[in-house]
Amino acid sequence: MRPDPFSLQGKVALVTGGGRGIGAAIAAVFAEAGASVLIANRTADAGAAVAAAIRDGGGIAESIGCDIGRRVEAERAVAETVQRFGGLDIVVHNAAVNPWARIEAVSDDALEQTLAVNLKACFWLTQAALPHWRARRAGRMLVTSSVTGPRVAMPGSAPYAASKAGVNGFIRSAALELAAERITVNGVEPGYIAKQGGSLLSDPERAARIARHIPAGELGRPDDIAHAMRYLASDAARYVTGQTIVVDGGSTLPESPTFNEA
Repeated sequence: MRPDPFSLQGKVALVTGGGRGIGAAIAAVFAEAGASVLIANRTADAGAAVAAAIRDGGGIAESIGCDIGRRVEAERAVAETVQRFGGLDIVVHNAAVNPWARIEAVSDDALEQTLAVNLKACFWLTQAALPHWRARRAGRMLVTSSVTGPRVAMPGSAPYAASKAGVNGFIRSAALELAAERITVNGVEPGYIAKQGGSLLSDPERAARIARHIPAGELGRPDDIAHAMRYLASDAARYVTGQTIVVDGGSTLPESPTFNEA
């Protein structure tokens, strides 16, 4: 029997922003596929809860509190992963901030935090992981990008959109530099994904209004992103690099919101 090309058995993964939503789903799906997972989350209690749930289900996971918007913390997350699990195969940079504000109201602090967490951390994590990947002669750098910025835009999203467009530029450039070393760099661009309580998309009425403009007729689930990430982390994607997978239920396809009236 041929081995499962989607298995992550024996792999070690670091997942930033793994305390809820998409990040928590990625951590759980990777653990189910056999990976040992370290969750690095700014809110330590949230990350610890996700790790505990994974362990209760028979998986291997630990967590640390970590502000990934600081270089020293990104480096610590990589070092902690190697120390606890003996190596590092996969980094998933999922943590992100989105300070909704019109351009004239964007503060320097908000802009700096957005660029640090969303974009600069891609560089810091990759730089810290490279020695470990080179020692293993393989590695996977994965980033949660977005359709906002690379493909579409909305008022109030300029800092976030700019950072995610930068993420896609990072993915392509880093992939080109590292391809010969069997280190791949890829990402996933989520569309509208159902969120937990406290976000705009957690309101059922608002979510229903948005869903009417999505060809698939519904918001996506965090697992939809996690399974795309699992593919990119696996041996099945060994020849894929410098790419992003759009997971949006077709939301970026229509020319007009009246597409379903044609």
